[in-house]
Amino acid sequence: MVGERYEVEVGPVAHGGGHCVARHEGRVLFVRHALPGERVVALVTEGTTKSRFLRADAVEILEPAKDRITPPCPFSGPGKCGGCDWQHVSPGGQRKLKVQVLTEQLAKLAGLTPAEASWDGSIEPVGGKLPAGQVPAWRTRVQYAVDPETGKVGLRKHRSHEIQPIDRCLIAAEGVTELGIEGRDWPGVVSVEVIAASGSSDRQVVLTPAPGAQLPLVELDKPVSITRVDDQGNVHRVHGRSFVRERAAGRTWRISNGGFWQIHPEAPDTLVDAVLDGLDPQWGENALDLYCGVGLFAGALADRVGDDGAVLGIESAKQAVIDARHNLAALDNVRIECDRVETLLPRTGITATDLIVLDPPRAGAGRETVEHLVGLSARRIAYVACDPAALARDLAFFREGGYRPVSLRAFDLFPMTHHFECVAILEPVE
Repeated sequence: MVGERYEVEVGPVAHGGGHCVARHEGRVLFVRHALPGERVVALVTEGTTKSRFLRADAVEILEPAKDRITPPCPFSGPGKCGGCDWQHVSPGGQRKLKVQVLTEQLAKLAGLTPAEASWDGSIEPVGGKLPAGQVPAWRTRVQYAVDPETGKVGLRKHRSHEIQPIDRCLIAAEGVTELGIEGRDWPGVVSVEVIAASGSSDRQVVLTPAPGAQLPLVELDKPVSITRVDDQGNVHRVHGRSFVRERAAGRTWRISNGGFWQIHPEAPDTLVDAVLDGLDPQWGENALDLYCGVGLFAGALADRVGDDGAVLGIESAKQAVIDARHNLAALDNVRIECDRVETLLPRTGITATDLIVLDPPRAGAGRETVEHLVGLSARRIAYVACDPAALARDLAFFREGGYRPVSLRAFDLFPMTHHFECVAILEPVE
């Protein structure tokens, strides 16, 4: 089955993976490097005669869609780098595909039309619209894999441990590119993660050595801090700072040991603005910031609710909690606790609050957490989501609990990929 070629008509875009749905003799194919409405030759890359579906790449375009362009990146295409899903699609075409994905997930999992979700049906570009063929250099964090035979870096192929050697990643931010990672040898190293803060000149390289290997002497084109990851996943400072400094929402933020921070330089302020606009925090209100990371939303809420209000942040990553407490140390109205949201929140004794922000991991919050949140009778809830399916599923849970979306915005924070970010604002049904 793998290696066979089928001529197919390409159907709608599917959620996740940057693929579209096609059929051949009744069997579903998930086809990458294709676009809805095209006729292509699809090369099967995964699946057997017993598989419910097959995965494939479009290796020949017989009838192209109008949004198709020549991929600007030479490492994009069938069998090459798996990082960018839609280098072959115009910027406007990419947003249209994301609109289709979000529309489908809302309908299928939440039973909501765009109008019922209070969504205007657009994916908002961030950083201005781009002409076709121009690639925005937005990614401030890039994790390279190292070929053990050559010591050269590359990026993983789609659904594979194989490495595509590269000499430059087009979506990498200038701060990443300027270090010259691709031009160096990395003997004894498994991966090289580069972090280029957009809010400062801080640059950090996180190295994962092969078992028993010594770290190479690192000489890069710009000043940089070096950390390493041991066999247990712990991060250790080798040279320079163990953190980078970012600037957003009127503050400087410390993010240590490669911890989570939005990778598009405009994402933190974009999301904070959307959350604050939707919640409209008032002086003296109480708020929860769940899955709070290094405290971005907690800090923004604390400024709005003032000394008469209070914000409780909950985060399970210990280093992120340490950073959040450092970042917000000057705010007496903020408390940050370390534990899993679903474990700690019921133990806090909080029975009501005014506002809630939740920014869960890709899997979403889930029924149990949503049921607890709706019992707190919040005036408004802001749900920040990186996965439209998890968001739609949780919106259905919120609706069961008596909350409805009064605003939904979607932001194109990850151009050239299938990913996007959403902010939903929920209110109790009257």
